[in-house]
Formats: sequence, structure tokens, C-alpha cells
Amino acid sequence: MRNRRAAAPASPLSGIALAEICKRTVQLNRDDTVNAFYKGAFQMEDRYVKERDRSKIPDRYKWDLGDIYPNDASWLEAKKKLIAEMPRISGFKGSLAESPEKLCACLDLVYSLRKECVRLACYAGMQSDLDTRNAACLAMDQEMGQIGSDLTTLYSFVEPEILGIGPETVSAFLDRDPGLGIYRHIFDDILRKKDHTGTEGEEKIIAGAGLMADSPLAINNVFSNADFPYPDVGLQDGTTVRLDPAAFSLYRRARNREDRRKVFASYLGKIREFRRTFGAQLSAEVRKNLFFTRARNYGSCLEYALDVHNIPAAVYRNLIDGVHANLQTLHRYLGIRKRLLGLDDLHYYDLYAPVVREVDLSYTFEEAVDHVLASLKPLGGDYLDIARRALSNRWIDVYHNEGKRSGAYSNGSAYDAHPYMLLNYNGKYEDVSTLTHELGHTMHSFLANRAQPYPLSGYSIFVAEVASTFNEALLLRYMLEIEKRDEVRLSLLCNHLDNARATVFRQVQFAEFELKIHETMESGAALTGDLLDSLYEETARKYYGHERGICIVDGEIKSEWALIPHFYYNFYVYQYATSYTASAALSERVLSGDKNAAAGYLDLLASGGSDYPIELLKKVGVDMTTPQPLEATLQGMNRIMDEIEKIAPASSARNS
Repeated sequence: MRNRRAAAPASPLSGIALAEICKRTVQLNRDDTVNAFYKGAFQMEDRYVKERDRSKIPDRYKWDLGDIYPNDASWLEAKKKLIAEMPRISGFKGSLAESPEKLCACLDLVYSLRKECVRLACYAGMQSDLDTRNAACLAMDQEMGQIGSDLTTLYSFVEPEILGIGPETVSAFLDRDPGLGIYRHIFDDILRKKDHTGTEGEEKIIAGAGLMADSPLAINNVFSNADFPYPDVGLQDGTTVRLDPAAFSLYRRARNREDRRKVFASYLGKIREFRRTFGAQLSAEVRKNLFFTRARNYGSCLEYALDVHNIPAAVYRNLIDGVHANLQTLHRYLGIRKRLLGLDDLHYYDLYAPVVREVDLSYTFEEAVDHVLASLKPLGGDYLDIARRALSNRWIDVYHNEGKRSGAYSNGSAYDAHPYMLLNYNGKYEDVSTLTHELGHTMHSFLANRAQPYPLSGYSIFVAEVASTFNEALLLRYMLEIEKRDEVRLSLLCNHLDNARATVFRQVQFAEFELKIHETMESGAALTGDLLDSLYEETARKYYGHERGICIVDGEIKSEWALIPHFYYNFYVYQYATSYTASAALSERVLSGDKNAAAGYLDLLASGGSDYPIELLKKVGVDMTTPQPLEATLQGMNRIMDEIEKIAPASSARNS
């Protein structure tokens, strides 16, 4: 997810919520899977994959932001109108206890203005993402940060006044005015967090701090995507490649092992040269989180981040403990990868190499769309109809261009418009998987926005990745159904394992590192680039069995933390793993033909933020407070490894 403004709020009214101003359902830098290709009748060249000049890419592959605002002039007029309307909020100050009608009118105004503020921010941010070098668009994006902070400051009195009204009076108001009904869950959440809500003056200061809260992310974004001096590397075929993020993602999958080694060493070596700068950026992010933790009277940054959506901190720690107890599953996967690659020893730079020499599956974007739509049939006609609209009506910006933000995301925050998806499509199986992943987010946003009033439409980060990884499971099942060749099935199964490794083990590794750096600062120690290198190397080597020779984590990998934008989203990454395990359980039921399971899953997507995420998942039979979802996921990984070992030859040709 992409955090645009402020820290995660203490409640739905304490700030422009992360799930709104941000790319609330985002997968950035989906760089953790290994592509498969098929060299044969199905190989097709997608001519726009390597095009870097945006003007030469046809409009049908570019999103149309006109569905949010027709043009920049319309955006400017809407911004001026919002600014003119914002002072109306002050007229309600001190009066919310007078009547339910007064309280309802205030909340209706606040959420109306928030909705427009988010819409403005989405347009500005997505314009900027198309060319991060564009100063005018960057200025629009940054300007919305200030406006969002100003708006939050104006209504900072609302929560303290609601707390002053008290639960009994709030309940009576709800009985007297049906219009307050949509705010019932919001009232419950505000009252639940009474001990973490300040006085009116304190809330005003905290709200004002949002003006500078996104500075670490903003600086990291510009430096990483626009100003970083990407290195050049010479490959074995005599070509020289400039390793920007898209090229690094592509060439680290090279079949030639020496090319892979050089790509990793060059790219991460250059990153390490700037570890002090990257370290200062990430240290500033952690200091920001510590400030809001203390301002909100929480015992730790972890507790503060998770309590936003009422997630027990034990869920986070138990996830790490559960993965530690099951590292043998990861190590089994690594052993299979080493054997299939025909290597005597496995290095970290081998984790992205295609494992089957004979298979080279390549897809045009149109083919990707056809496969994705076919895979989604178990979810019914309505779901498919919306998905077709999303894939054909310029809701997607498909290809990379110079200056475009790297990675991929879905932004469903413009409530009265439709969601948008950003891709950097390279024509590989991973890109097809990324497409269905982001489409899952888009469908989640669309269904939630359609079913819920605006105040309840913004689902939590905790469930955000359920829809995306659910779609990936459907895609895999479909591809295995249509592919009968052992070599292709082997490639698809390995790709699925690579995804599981990336989404469960790698994200929990990130989560453990993130917890360590926050605990380090909470203890009073400083975070420097060198310390971050040391902490990351220690964690990575533990997970990958470096000391046991299972996978060698080379020295340059210690700076990989600087590539991960998710560390600027305040304990986000663990939710990839929790969502993956939840979606695995749900997709198994749907694919078994259980009609009730499919209907329940769609109800989950349409629920938005109408309840706490733990409770929403319990309603569809998944209890994330227990180890069962993780255990079931690991059992599934081992079943796939059993099948791979049946298909795979006793020995594999070396992947030179």
C-alpha cells in the first residue's frame, strides 16, 4: 500500500485515513516471483514492453483519469471549492451534544469533504506517478498533503466531543436519528479508543503533524524513482543494461547465472553506496511512527499500528513465531529449487531464475486478459462483468515509460469514480499474475464502494490482500487445467511456490525486520544505514539457512531493505502473509464447488469497513487469531512440492 498522508489514524475520524488518501489496496514492486516462459507456438512479442516513450504507447493501454476530473483545470476548480467549503466545519464546534440532528449534520459534512479531498488527492497522485520527474504534478500531490492536514485539523474537535457525549447518549442519539446509523461502527471505534484520544488541543496538534508525516515516504519515492543514479551492467551477450527498477526486476531472472550474479551485485552494490541516505529516510519514518505512538499513549509502535483496526499484537508476533517453527518448509522449497536449477550451491541471486529450461511462457497483454477472465468464472456473472469493464475501459495503465512509478498497484479510493490499476507489464507469467492480483484489489474496492456508504467503504489493510491472492489462486488452478504438458505444469507449480515463498516467508522476514528496527529506536538507539544493513543481513540469513548452506545470502543482500517501499507504511507487510493464508482457505472452498463459500466470499468483499477485519473473516470461517490458517497454507505448499517431485526429472540440466 502506498501511504500518501499522515500516520495511520487512531480512529476513523482522527485523520484522513490511510485507506483513503493512499493507494489503499496496493502491491508495489511485485518482484518476488519467478517468471516462466514458453518458447514455442505460444510465444508472442509484445511490442510495447520495451517502449519507454509514453507518447508512442496507444491510449487503450493508458488509464483515463478523466473519469475522476476531466482535466487539470477541473481539478483546480474542485480544489478551490473544497478549500472554500472547509471552514463550515468550525460552525459545529461545541454543539455536537445538543441533538442527534446536529451530530449527524456535522459528520455528513466531514465525510463529504473528506471524500472530495481524497478524490483530489487520487487524481494528483496518479498524475504524478506517470512521471515522477514532473514538478507540476509533484506539486499538486504535495499540495493535497497540506490540504488534507488542514481539513483534519479543522475537524479535530469531533472525536473529543463524541467522547464527551458518552456511550449512553450516543446510543440514545442512534435510536432517535436513523441518519446516524451509518456511523454506528465508527462510534464504537471512537469509544473503544478513548484512552488513546487526546483533548481537543492535543488532537489539533496531532492532526497538524500530518502535514509533515509523509515526508520520509515522499523523499524516498522521488530519490528512488527519479534521482537515484542507476548503475549499468555488462551482460554475457555483450550488451550493456541500465538497471532501473524495472530492468533489475527483469534481468535478475536471467538464465545465465553469471548475469544474475552481476545484476544483483551491481544494483545492490550501488544501493549500498547510498545506505546512509536511505538509512536517514527510513530512520525518519520510524521516528514519525514513534512520535504518533507516544502522542496516542500506546506502549509500542506495533501496538499503535495494529490497534487502528483492532488487531491484537499477538497476531503479529504469533505469525513470526509460526514461521520460525516452520522454516523447514521454506528450506524444502529451496532444496527443490537448487535441484531443478542443477546447482551445487544455491545463492540468493538464484531465487528469481526460471527453473525449467524448456519452458518459456510469454503473453501479450490481450492474452493475459483472456486468461484472467477465464480463471474468474467460479465467482459468477456479476463479478465477471465488472472485471471485463475494468480490463477494457482504460482503468489500467499497462506499460512502463520513463519516469513512471515502478511496481504495480490498485487505487480504489475515488469513491464516486471507479478504481484504477497501475502496471509495468513485461509480458511474463508473473505479469499475468500481477494483473489478476491488482484486479482482485480493484474488484474489492468496486464492490465495497457499491455496497457501502462512503464512511464504511474503506476496508482495512488487514484484509486488503485477501482478494488479490484469491485471484492468483484461481489463475493457477485455471492454468493447470488447460495445460497438460509436464514441463509447463512444473513451471506453473514452481511459480506458485515462488509466490508463496514471497508472500508468506519473505513478507514475514520483512515484518520481523520492521519490528526489530522499531524496537531498536524505542530502546533509544539510533538507526543508521550500517545498523540497518546488519539487522537485515542477520534476519535474511536466518530465514534462508545461510549458516547451514541451504541458501547463501551474499554480502550485498544486506542493503536490500532500501528497495522495499513497504517499510514506509507502518507495519504493513505482515498483512500480505495473513491475507494470503486467509485467501488460501477461502479459495479452496470456492474451487471445491461450494456455492455458499463463493457467495460468502463476495459478501466479504462488499463488506468494506463495516466491521473489524478479524470479525469479517470469522464470518466466512477464517479465524486469524489461531495458527490454523498458516498451518493450512504450509500444508498446501508441501502438497505442491510433493507434486513437483513427482513431475520433475531425477536430475535437471544446469541453468548456466
